[in-house]
Amino acid sequence: RLHAVQNLLGRALDTAPPGPVRLLSLCAGQARDVLGVVPRHPRRNDVRGRLVELDPGNAGVARKGLRHAGLDGIDVLVADAGTTDSAGGAVPADVVLLCGIFGNINDADIERTIRAVPMFCASAASVLWTRHRRPPDLVPRIVDWFAASGFAPVDVVKPAGSLWTVGSHRLVAPPQEFEPGRRLFSFVR
Repeated sequence: RLHAVQNLLGRALDTAPPGPVRLLSLCAGQARDVLGVVPRHPRRNDVRGRLVELDPGNAGVARKGLRHAGLDGIDVLVADAGTTDSAGGAVPADVVLLCGIFGNINDADIERTIRAVPMFCASAASVLWTRHRRPPDLVPRIVDWFAASGFAPVDVVKPAGSLWTVGSHRLVAPPQEFEPGRRLFSFVR
């Protein structure tokens, strides 16, 4: 799954418009997806942005990796990514990562989050997401929710014999105005 996310992230950076590329990653963990691509990507010097991670240990590992890679334009914020406040000042973004979220929140929160994503996006932004396909397989509904929210699919990777999906969508509708203070999701155990 990580390789698929990294591949789609590389493609999103390849197709981003010239100039600075703003990146926002919610629930960024140790930044393995970003650190596996950006340091060696031809657009590395264009990438600026924010990684949001609630766990201070994971955030520390991400910060160290970013420093080691010389990616000074990407900061790490220890915060609850389930609120729009965590993205304040980091949007609109050209690339939004929602990896490791949709398998850990309820269906209503997934839909609410997807419908809010255009407020994080610059025009024609790429959004990457992950989700398992255990029954009931919610991936078709996720794809529909993205379509209803103004996104066109770029790629939906569902390898045969696996239970994971990585999706990439591009915003084709106008971006929405950012709304601070909105609760999008809460993790369920």
